[in-house]
Amino acid sequence: MIPFDFQPRTRIVFGPDSLQQLGPLARELGASTALVVSDPGVIHAGHTQKGLDCLEEAGVQAVLFDGVQENPSTVNVAAGVAFAKEHKPDLIVGLGGGSAMDCAKGINFLLTNGGEMKDYWGVGKATQEMLPMIAVPTTAGTGSEAQSFALITDAETHVKMACGDKKAACRIALLDPQLTITQPRTVTALTGIDAISHALETFVTKKRNEVSLAFSREAWRLLAANYTKVLAEPENLEARGAMQLGACFAGMAIENSMLGAAHALANPLTAHYGIVHGQAVAVMLPSVIRYNGEAFNVMYRDLLSVPVDVPGYPSIEQGAYGLADLVQSWVDQAGLATNLGQLSINGEKLAAMSTDAAKQWTGHFNPREVDAGEFSKLYQAAMH
Repeated sequence: MIPFDFQPRTRIVFGPDSLQQLGPLARELGASTALVVSDPGVIHAGHTQKGLDCLEEAGVQAVLFDGVQENPSTVNVAAGVAFAKEHKPDLIVGLGGGSAMDCAKGINFLLTNGGEMKDYWGVGKATQEMLPMIAVPTTAGTGSEAQSFALITDAETHVKMACGDKKAACRIALLDPQLTITQPRTVTALTGIDAISHALETFVTKKRNEVSLAFSREAWRLLAANYTKVLAEPENLEARGAMQLGACFAGMAIENSMLGAAHALANPLTAHYGIVHGQAVAVMLPSVIRYNGEAFNVMYRDLLSVPVDVPGYPSIEQGAYGLADLVQSWVDQAGLATNLGQLSINGEKLAAMSTDAAKQWTGHFNPREVDAGEFSKLYQAAMH
């Protein structure tokens, strides 16, 4: 029996065209001025303007901060805070992928609590209440809309800081699968594999519990059945909706059980080589599943008892090894690199990356104990 403390703070509104509800929902939260945080790609796709229009139509003044980059840094957050101070919003809307939502949360931390981002590295460091937030994800990936963590990169050290506080949880997650149809195929592939990694890692962590397992299981069912489908049929709204909901449920699982070694290994690849997060996770995940399977195969067999109708779905008996092969085949079908060699990474920075991986918070929750030595072996296993 594993104790848990389940604090659902986020209302989830899901369905095609639910973006139309953004204005009325903002009014419900008592907003008169909303800071909309978005990124150039989402603005270019036209989604941001629709969001701004919905707010204005409901009588909420909307101001746009567009200075978000992939893996948002302390520089992006600082610029957003300066912009927010000029406009004095009483609501923040994160409209975009994980980067826009993370940046919006980061801005909220500093706007309401002051200081610098590193002051909130860890859990529960905010002392003041924060502004209400609405998250409108345009990708099916991070599940950031369902989490109280902001992932912000230190612009000087390139270290990814996980800043978590229940006060930073979004009041509302607005899931409109229509918004995910415009994603380029590569973005669909990268964000989708990230969501799948969340379902798989949360299912086996040391902190897993009845609540997180329910979300991990349902996330896996939705994501595993639809990942190759959205790549083959990008306009398939049912499949897009399933991916978006699966990513959100996986985010709720993270909120209640944390992540594992694949994420600890991925972050140094981003910091040292600039490998995008989804690709870094995709290349490490199969090795981690096999590694954990040596000691915790029963957990992976349990997950495979969830029936999913896709080609090559492993039998329960195949366990972790069958699952790792399945994930690797998906990564390959998506056109992503399946080993570090394909990313032109050899062993030259192996020691530094392994040391960095050992410092990552998520590694502590991996079911098998991992240290720099084990991380080094995992990187080597993913070389070819």
